[in-house]
Amino acid sequence: MAAARLFGSIIAVGIGALAIGTQLGAAQVEDARIAFPAGYETAFTNYLSLDRVQNPDQIIRLFANDIALEGREEDGAFADGSILVGEIYAAQKDADGNVIESTLGHRIAGNFAAIAVMEKRAGWGESFPDTLRNGDWDFAIFSPEGERLDRDLDACRACHAPLTDMDHVFSFEHLGG
Repeated sequence: MAAARLFGSIIAVGIGALAIGTQLGAAQVEDARIAFPAGYETAFTNYLSLDRVQNPDQIIRLFANDIALEGREEDGAFADGSILVGEIYAAQKDADGNVIESTLGHRIAGNFAAIAVMEKRAGWGESFPDTLRNGDWDFAIFSPEGERLDRDLDACRACHAPLTDMDHVFSFEHLGG
């Protein structure tokens, strides 16, 4: 009897681990569905460069593919296949750790830190809870060399999710009309 309970417990733990592993695997596959947009520097258009609003010690250069640049559809949303790329730079700092600003009042770019990618594909938003849903946009973060970085993409999703009137894009007004 004790052996049967022990065997049952082992089976239950194994099934639980398999279920958790399957869920984690699905999340990892989901996070990996955006490929690094190799050649974006020449194939995409740099449409905006500015001090990053969400991070007081970063600068961002934004690029868009032709689909995103063609503008929004009648409902105000970007078309499926739109891809936005953000080159993220750390701002230069002085010896005391304060961000250095130019005489124009803008941060000065330092090290190239990461590449953030937003891509929109039909049905992608269905896998997220309402608090993290960004229409059908999803996110990925890569190193400057194009290697996927292990970052909390839910932080990106949560930050962009409230921007429903702007199709979840901070630079909405700068793209198409």
